[in-house]
Amino acid sequence: MNLPVFFNAKESLNLYGLTNEFFFLKNLYINKKLPSVLMMSGKKGIGKFTLINHLMFYIFDRNNYNDKNCELNMNSVFHKQFINNIFSNIIILSGANFKNSKVEDIRKLKTRIFQSSILDKPRFIIFDDVELFNNNSLNALLKIIEEPTAKNFFILINNKSKPLADTIKSRCLEIKIILNEKQRQEIINSLIKKFDIDVIINEKNSQLTPGQFVKFNYIFDINSISTEGDFLENLANLLNLYKKNKDIIFIDMVLFLTNNYFNNLKNKNLIKNEKMVEYKRFVFENINKFFLYNINQNALLSSISNKINNE
Repeated sequence: MNLPVFFNAKESLNLYGLTNEFFFLKNLYINKKLPSVLMMSGKKGIGKFTLINHLMFYIFDRNNYNDKNCELNMNSVFHKQFINNIFSNIIILSGANFKNSKVEDIRKLKTRIFQSSILDKPRFIIFDDVELFNNNSLNALLKIIEEPTAKNFFILINNKSKPLADTIKSRCLEIKIILNEKQRQEIINSLIKKFDIDVIINEKNSQLTPGQFVKFNYIFDINSISTEGDFLENLANLLNLYKKNKDIIFIDMVLFLTNNYFNNLKNKNLIKNEKMVEYKRFVFENINKFFLYNINQNALLSSISNKINNE
């Protein structure tokens, strides 16, 4: 799926809302107190991956990083190598990339990290969406982080979309990243202004994180999906996009659209609360079955339609 570069975390030239966290991590590194295994936990889209990217830029290309304003130089050699995943001292694996991420990729790390790097600097191994790796991959990861070497640092980004094994969490120093409502809206408004975004989703009522808002808003826009439009029609469009792209973002969007649909019903007092709870549980359970067991899409939409329209 091709998405605009302005919300690719690797190309985020500015760090919004997390400057205090950046200076905290920067000082840990300067004072040689950065943990060998660090976990960044918080909702997806609040800027954890962008925060780590800016830390990497500061560490490896300090002369081209404006740490006063938390702004990076996109024209630097390091940035080009980083974007193209060819910078030898940074390894990134993503649990959300379920097409390509395999347990063998993690097992090969053990050999790779014991080899000397080209640069005489630390090596950072970043696991994005760590909670989405399968059990075999997590077990392989556990064996690696149990024996960290002096120049290898592991950073696990936990988006908390599902529970992460306690055995992994117990090996990490965890930093929880949280945005309050004022910060959330300020960051979203900054992104809208900077990139001249046409607002399709109500940013105040959506409760989406900044990263989610930008992505969801863009995909809704180009696919003519609206939170105020026909729920079943919009749901069908998102399910088709998921089947085509096999990207986890469409699962998140389906759940957002469904939750928004029932919130609108509740706010408009169109249905009694007892029925609301029953319908909502039914719809979410069947959507989850669709993603877990790959049930027939037409059957799913038909059962949801019968439930919410005919009862």
